[in-house]
Amino acid sequence: MFTRMKSVVANFMGGMMAGSSNVDHFGGSDLPLKYPYTRPEFLGLSPDEIECSADHISRPILILKETKRLPWATGYAEVINAGKSLLNEDQACCEVVVVRRRPNAGAFDIAKCLCLCVQDAVPGLTFHYWGLFDGHAGSGAAVVASKLLQHHIVEHLREPTNHNLTPTTHRGITRTASLRGAAGAPGSPSHPPSTRFFTEKKVHHESLVMGAIENAFKEMDAQIERDKAVFNVSGGCTALCALFLLRKLYVGNAGDSRAIIIRGGEVIPMSTEFTPESERQRLQFLAYMQPHLLGGEFTHLEFPRRVQRKEVGKRMLYRDFTMSGWAYKTIEDDDLKFPLIYGEGKKARVLATIGVTRGLGDHELKVHDSNIYIKPFLSCCPEVKVYPLTQYEHGADDVLVMGTDGLWDVLSNQEVAEAVTCFLANCDPDDQHRYTMAAQDLVMRARGVLKDRGWRIANDRLGSGDDISVYIIPLMYGNRQT
Repeated sequence: MFTRMKSVVANFMGGMMAGSSNVDHFGGSDLPLKYPYTRPEFLGLSPDEIECSADHISRPILILKETKRLPWATGYAEVINAGKSLLNEDQACCEVVVVRRRPNAGAFDIAKCLCLCVQDAVPGLTFHYWGLFDGHAGSGAAVVASKLLQHHIVEHLREPTNHNLTPTTHRGITRTASLRGAAGAPGSPSHPPSTRFFTEKKVHHESLVMGAIENAFKEMDAQIERDKAVFNVSGGCTALCALFLLRKLYVGNAGDSRAIIIRGGEVIPMSTEFTPESERQRLQFLAYMQPHLLGGEFTHLEFPRRVQRKEVGKRMLYRDFTMSGWAYKTIEDDDLKFPLIYGEGKKARVLATIGVTRGLGDHELKVHDSNIYIKPFLSCCPEVKVYPLTQYEHGADDVLVMGTDGLWDVLSNQEVAEAVTCFLANCDPDDQHRYTMAAQDLVMRARGVLKDRGWRIANDRLGSGDDISVYIIPLMYGNRQT
């Protein structure tokens, strides 16, 4: 146990850890790949260009060759890491997706009900989709998720539903009509509720979309687990996606990537990062309820530092899952075990192994040199936030910025907002390339310039050595699609 913890601490202090390994997309398995490694399809790169983009010394910034490749004149830029992994473990996807009804569907599906919500007579729904996936311990999971997550969203939008309607007595009543209390629907004046049943709870259409996104993340995670049995799908990944559907913008996030809206120079956060620190109480509660997950080698309690044997019987500050603050307890032998959450900030780790607590994949990830699985502590469930895009008039400089943690590790929300606002203000409003150039500028600011002491950004601060991927999405195009 002592030797293992020495190894773990060595890894924590700067050695090779899960999340910063040199395991690539191809290594460690004789199984075939489900999808070959590549860069985002919309970049239109040749094999030679992909190979050149993997230069960890010069770190060239890749941008869109043609703005028409992405909807809404979306800007995109990316750069590879400074050497922490062989490949760029970030992946991205952007599509315009049509959701059509299932053939011969006997009941109304969610997509049809959503169309009826807005009196839309078209045979299907159309949504715009942007996705970012930050891989760790290999790029396999990120590649798979970038190919398939949007399709899982489609399938959950096509799920059949009748919202507890009785076909024989309420034939032809839509789910939406039922919710609104239309004539003939349960709870309507012509159909008063019986003493046994109550009027159904009203469900707004955005809740259906949120539920579809949430279930799509869970199904994507389950598919990665199934695929690992027959394909080489390495590592795991965080997932951040945005959908524009029925006049609203939905942002789903599982991990430590981030999305913000910049409107009139002000910042509107559209995601929350999920890290060992931000999810401490959830993790501690799980470990408290299922202590076998700790393998007898970790404690769910948090201390301000490692407890030493000479401190047994003495008083020390601690935190449990019920606590936001700190209190004192008498140290016992069990408190000498390695803490479930160790470190702070970007160095915080769960079970001394991984620095993110939500994402996809990682089903086989274990604590170093043990049989303790990390996956039970990792959630694939995203947080979904909704922005009523068409309720506001957006100018040419109002944008959604989506970026992997390589951007946000070195630049704050305000710094990003100021940089984007300033850059766009100096561009021709009619220039379709302005958002791609703004994305390139952001990546350059976060990467910095290579100097004698490594990559440096403004004020001689340390630049990002991580993979960086950035979307800049102009919101004014959403106003035009009402």
